Amino acid sequence: MTSPGPDDLYVDQAYDMVVVSNRLPVDYREGDDGSTQWKSSPGGLVTALEPVMRAADGAWIGWAGVADREFDPFEHDGISIIPVPLSSAEIEEYYEGFSNDTLWPLYHDVIAPPSFHREWWDAYVRVNRRFAEAAARAAAEGGVVWVQDYQLQLVPRMLRETRPDLVIGFFNHIPFPAYGIYSQLPWRRQVVEGLLGADVIGFQRAADAGNFSRAVRRLFGYTTRGTVIDVPDDEGGVRRVVARHFPISIDAAGFEEIARRPDVQERARRIREDLGNPRTIFLGVDRLDYTKGIRHRLKAFGELLRDDRLQVEDATLVQVASPSRERVETYRQLRDEIELTVGRLNGDHSTLGHQAIAYLHHGYPREEMVALYLAADVMLVTALRDGMNLVAKEYVACRFDGDGVLLLSEFTGASDELRQAVLVNPHDIEGLKDAMIEAVEMPKKERARRMRALRKRVRDNDVANWSATFLKALTGSGQVAAGIPDQLQGAIAALAETDRLLVALDFDGTLAPLVDRPEDARATERALAAIHRLAAIDDTRVAIVSGRALDSLGEVAEPPAGTMLSGSHGVELKLDTGPIQLDLRDAELTTLDRLTSIVETVAGSAEGAWIERKPAGIALHTRRLSAADGLALQQQARREVNTELLGITVRAGKSVLEFAVRSSDKGESLQRLRQHVGASGVLYVGDDVTDEDAFAVLEGTDVGVKVGQGKSLAAHRVRSPEEVSELLERLAEAREHTSGGASGWS
Repeated sequence: MTSPGPDDLYVDQAYDMVVVSNRLPVDYREGDDGSTQWKSSPGGLVTALEPVMRAADGAWIGWAGVADREFDPFEHDGISIIPVPLSSAEIEEYYEGFSNDTLWPLYHDVIAPPSFHREWWDAYVRVNRRFAEAAARAAAEGGVVWVQDYQLQLVPRMLRETRPDLVIGFFNHIPFPAYGIYSQLPWRRQVVEGLLGADVIGFQRAADAGNFSRAVRRLFGYTTRGTVIDVPDDEGGVRRVVARHFPISIDAAGFEEIARRPDVQERARRIREDLGNPRTIFLGVDRLDYTKGIRHRLKAFGELLRDDRLQVEDATLVQVASPSRERVETYRQLRDEIELTVGRLNGDHSTLGHQAIAYLHHGYPREEMVALYLAADVMLVTALRDGMNLVAKEYVACRFDGDGVLLLSEFTGASDELRQAVLVNPHDIEGLKDAMIEAVEMPKKERARRMRALRKRVRDNDVANWSATFLKALTGSGQVAAGIPDQLQGAIAALAETDRLLVALDFDGTLAPLVDRPEDARATERALAAIHRLAAIDDTRVAIVSGRALDSLGEVAEPPAGTMLSGSHGVELKLDTGPIQLDLRDAELTTLDRLTSIVETVAGSAEGAWIERKPAGIALHTRRLSAADGLALQQQARREVNTELLGITVRAGKSVLEFAVRSSDKGESLQRLRQHVGASGVLYVGDDVTDEDAFAVLEGTDVGVKVGQGKSLAAHRVRSPEEVSELLERLAEAREHTSGGASGWS
């Protein structure tokens, strides 16, 4: 395979949200008939970003895991997939070489010596540019691109150079070293410059973000203030870059859901039985990597057996070491060393009925891992350096029984959060041995107290909260100024001169401030007065376009006579000629009944959540919950609905997730309204993600106005419903001056 050029990665659609990572969230499989098949490879990142990407029409860019093969873009489970090809030579030099034999050991405090080769660097630059070019082609105007991890540190700057309109984020999943270590990298300036192309750079720990800011000061002398770095731009101004920690987490609810399954609990019981029902099962779960401290825990366990502080009849160590980078010599040597140590310890201490160490050099499906977590009395996480270590959080999430002890290295990012674990320095073998005995002998009441605190922390800071927090910093950090911007005033003045004007307005958050109880929402008096003025002007029609059911919208909006209403995202319409009846088919009614039952059950599990019934669907409201709890509940509802029902339309809004048995959106509704009244110009104002469908169908001199913060297709923006009222007043005034007094509607 020859290296592809910039035009070889054809993308025929622009996406509002693009995630770029070394690997795609799917694995390639070749069918028995030679066909191409794709299987999801779910992980924490996919779980966190899937609902965001669906809502934002997202695409995922990455390598398919097969060298010397090119694949066309495709869709998988509702997410657009854009594969980037890599040659065998590039895998060897960019991935196995520079990424994993230069950056990985350097960023992990040189636990193993890094290698520096110029040809590896050249391949790293070349591959990063290919990923950046793919993202530049895929991203829509003003879109969001979120780049993941150390393999792609040059992409942000490359992307900014070609697409300055984009909002660019970067998250580093591994540590960032102190400058004394980082400075060894011959290409230290180029890597930092690459990262500074992002608007927000995320790290696992505050210490990592601090290390990065210090590297920026040492290398470039840029001003840093807290988490903000002032980066000079090409026009002589300053671009502010945020570099701060966003500790990643897991789908805690998903792990607990598996752990509560009877078949998984039965499997955990059988695991203990197969191991001889020892008093204590120690468990280590790691990728086979020199940063994980596997040798240290084996040494400590062996000495405890040697010194009779533990007996092999009472204690077993289960070590899962999944294969990793086995073409890299350092990793081959590590595997040989670990397996020799395991063999020696088993030879010295095992009996016919009791094995000292159960060593498993392969991966397991998630259900089997959860069963192991439930079976283990003590979880050993002894990493010498780790960005986070999600295994620690997985163990905690699975222990709904309130039992088990987490022994955790203080050199992991997880130790910043999980302070109720037994914290250890894995280099201190005597201290590690004492901590293992402490875990074995810990009273049940103390185990329960610690686990209760750990579980609360993991639940409150799950992966949904992580992605929401990062994306809020990336897309919602800027403040919208008060008043009507000059550019918007000009657009309104021009629109006022159109022959036939349609003014289409969202309700909640646009005409009415958001409230906890939907039935309490009311448009501001200024907005209602302006709507009455517009509705009375010749050649002007007003429509309120909402996700609310039509009956609810009519009650709270108090619209003037002649105002058209669109409810349930366009499923229901009330035109000036009368309502259009909605008649669901029998199959749709049956599906709606089951859908309602599922969502009601989910809502009933969380205090503060409530449901809203609609003629063709149901909405789950989570506004009264914390952001993390709300996202988790929405993910649970989405999972349960998708598992049982087919053909359901799912739509995410502000603290609400809506399900419908008949599909429509505000864009379709706006097009029907435009066609019905024959409008030559349209103003659409909205504040929600669901309003983006309407902004997408605006054309020509139409005007779209986004209310509040957040990425939007709308060309204009105001701060709040108060500014919407002022906007409508100005439009009414301009329209009254330009209207000829005689109706232009046929």
